[in-house]
Formats: sequence, structure tokens, C-alpha cells
Amino acid sequence: MVAVGRLQRILYHNCGAFCLFLAVVAILPQTGKRKMGWADEAPEFSNFSWFSMMFGAGLGVGLMVFATAEPLGLWGSNPETVSGAVAPNSQEAVTSAYRYTFLHYGFHAWAIYVVTGLSLAYYAYTRDMPLTIRSALTPLLGRYVNRFIGHLVDVLGVVATILGVSVTIGFGVSQFIDGVYAITGANWLMDRTGDVPKPGTVGLIAGLLCIMGLSIISAVSAVGRRVKYLSNVNLVLSLILLFTFVLFGSFVFAMTTYATAFVDYILHFVSLSFGAYGPQSSDAFAMALPETAKPLAEELIGDASNAWGSYDGFKLGLEGAAAALDEATLSAVYAAGERGRQFGWQAGWTTFYWAWWIAFSPFVGLCLARISRGRTVREFILGCVFAPAMVCFAWMTILGATAIDMELPGGANGAIIGASNTNKLFVTLGQMIDGGMLSALTVMCVVLIMTFLVTSADSGILVMNTIMSGGDQDIGNKHKSSGV
Repeated sequence: MVAVGRLQRILYHNCGAFCLFLAVVAILPQTGKRKMGWADEAPEFSNFSWFSMMFGAGLGVGLMVFATAEPLGLWGSNPETVSGAVAPNSQEAVTSAYRYTFLHYGFHAWAIYVVTGLSLAYYAYTRDMPLTIRSALTPLLGRYVNRFIGHLVDVLGVVATILGVSVTIGFGVSQFIDGVYAITGANWLMDRTGDVPKPGTVGLIAGLLCIMGLSIISAVSAVGRRVKYLSNVNLVLSLILLFTFVLFGSFVFAMTTYATAFVDYILHFVSLSFGAYGPQSSDAFAMALPETAKPLAEELIGDASNAWGSYDGFKLGLEGAAAALDEATLSAVYAAGERGRQFGWQAGWTTFYWAWWIAFSPFVGLCLARISRGRTVREFILGCVFAPAMVCFAWMTILGATAIDMELPGGANGAIIGASNTNKLFVTLGQMIDGGMLSALTVMCVVLIMTFLVTSADSGILVMNTIMSGGDQDIGNKHKSSGV
């Protein structure tokens, strides 16, 4: 089992780097000038609509949820804070927080999508094969592509799409309810039993039913019309939100952070691409302990290896003989658990993202292929890897750094950090502006989240029905509605 787990980690953490390498090779002159379609075929969608649909399918509501939550979370917990090199939630931790934010939302993730999309588009538009997952595996499957194994590949693609879209919609509906509560103050939407209010079961069901109803209404129109127009609306509203943060947020701090973090990300690019932490055995932990602490190894390893705690929390949680150890010994014990903390952090954060992106790749890849007919391979890769990655960097920095800057001097008094992930954006807005403008912007954000969710649902329906119909893109309304 240890060997299987190690192999799984290697595959997860090298997948993005391998796909990025393939994408770079594909844009070279020999292959980059090839067109996905007939030689004289023009792109089906304008550049604006193409990028809007790409933005909605590949980014969507995730950018609304994690624009502030991801940088703030990594500001408090990343490999440098876990190792004790920098203090959590400090000025020194900002750069490392964005190093991993850029890793999770940057070139590696989009390269996974693009390799999938390019494989599908190539066989669909140059070999006249169905736009399904199995078509991309034709060189491997040969004549078996239309037999049981080919059917199984498509079924797995549908399952991966359902799982990937479900995670996104789950986060999005929670944020949708947080926004509706911020506008209406309807207490029945929320669960107040914990320390931090969060959307309750009734609220989540109501939000999900609302999104499902809107998705069914949207799904009965033609794909080119519904996804294109909704995506254009999404992009325009997103730009309004972005410019609001530029005007009223911490723009100078954000741009300084962006420049510093991007250089740091590039300098650490290779180590980020291939770095993977292994688990720490109890024997290795015991060997690294001071002699006075070795008899307590079994008692200490759990707290010392906890990736989500802190040194102060580690000391406060000790009992009995462990609590009687002197400060120098406790510091050495905590240092001995560093490898375990690094492994736990990576398994719970970066590995989660890689699994999410891989599960999402059939959905996003097929969407990218569907909207990119008539474009060259180079145009496809540059437009679907580098452009959206840079947009993610700017978005996460302008919104997230504003939240961090509000917390740094204590101006927000921990209000943003203490909020739930899905509510951090609304709390940040409340700290930044007030009055009628806050109300108007909150309503706009709720509308934007709603349209992002409907776009994601529409795109998911399109992908699932296209795969299940053997590549047929003209799907009946009955199948569209059942796809919701």
C-alpha cells in the first residue's frame, strides 16, 4: 500500500509538469501552425466570446469562491509556514502564499486541460471522428475503440465530469446562499450551530433547486447561444468586480505583491513542478528526537506532524510528561515532525487540487475542443494555457491581496480570516466599501455566481450528452433536462 501511495503521489505531482511539457512542444513551428479543422476554416467564435466561454468553463465560480479564500488560506498555511521558516499571517508569508496560489491556479492546471482538449479536437476536426473521450485514445485502442473498452472510457469520462462539476457547484451554491443571506438577512438560510455561520441544509437545497431550475430553462436553447451569451455576461460582470477592487481596494499593494510573487514563482518553477514530500515513519521521527523525548515518541508524533496546527498550538496541546519538557526540547521535537507536516499539507492541499483538475479535465477539455474549431494548435495552447493562467494570477492577486492587506495591520480585526471560505469575498467587500454601493455590488456578485453556476451546469450537460450520444452535438431537450 505504501508503494501504491507513493506511485499515486508521483503521478499526481508530475502530471501537470508533463502536460505543460507537451503543450510547449506542441506550439513549436512544425506542429503549432496546424489548424484544428479544414485549412480555410475560420474560427466558429470571436476571440472575445471564445475567451468568455473558456473563462466560464475552466474558471467560473471557482474564482469567486477562492479569489480571497485561497490566498488567505495559504497565507496562514503553506510549506514555509509549516516548516517554521516564516510566521503564518505575516508580511513575510505573503510571497510564499502566492507562490502556491500560482501553482494551484497557473500553467500546470491549464496544461492538463489543454492536453485533453487538444487530443479531442485533433481527432474530431482533422480525422472526422466523434467528439468523445474515446476518440483521443484511438492510437492506443485501435479497432477496440468502438467496443467495450471504448464504451468504458466514455463512461469514465462522464463519471469524472459529474464528480468535477459537482465539487464546483457545491462550492458555488454555498457562496450563492452566503450572498443571498448578505442581501436579505434571511436566517433560515444559515446554520448557526458552529463558531462561524454557514449555509444550512435547507438553504443549500433551496439554492440548488434554484440553480437547477435556471439550468433547465437555459439548457433547452442551442449551445452556441446559451453558453456564448451567458459567458459574455459573466466576463463583463467579472471585469466590473475586478475594477471595483482596483479603485477601492489595495491596488498598489496588490501590484507589488504580483510582481514579487510572479518572479518568486518563476524562480521556484522547477521545484514546484517536481517536488513531492514522502510520509514520515514513526521510526524516522523517533530517531530525530532529542534523547529526553525519545520515550515519548508515540505520544508526540501526532501533534508534531499536524500540518494544520502551529508551534504554539502544539505546546498547548501537550499533556503529562510531554508538557514538562523544556522549551529547547519542544522546539527540537516540533522540528523533527517537519517532514510529516509537509507531507500532510501537500496531501491535503496540492494533491486535492491535482485530483480535482484531473477529474475536471474531460469536462473542460471537451468544452475547449468544442469552442475552438478553426483555430491553430499554437493559438489554442497560448489562448488556453498562458492567457487564462495570467488572468488567474491577476484576479487572485488583486482580490486576495486586498483582503490580506486589510488583515495585515489588523484593520479587519480577523473578520475576513475568521469567515467561512465561501463568505470571505462578501466580508472583504464589507470591509472595503459600504452603503448603497456595497448593496449593489453584493447583488451583482450574487447574479455573477448564479450565472457562473448555470454556465457550469450547461457546459456539464453539453459534455455528458455529447459523450453519451457518441459525439452528436444536436441533443434533444428531453436529454438536456435530464442532464441537470
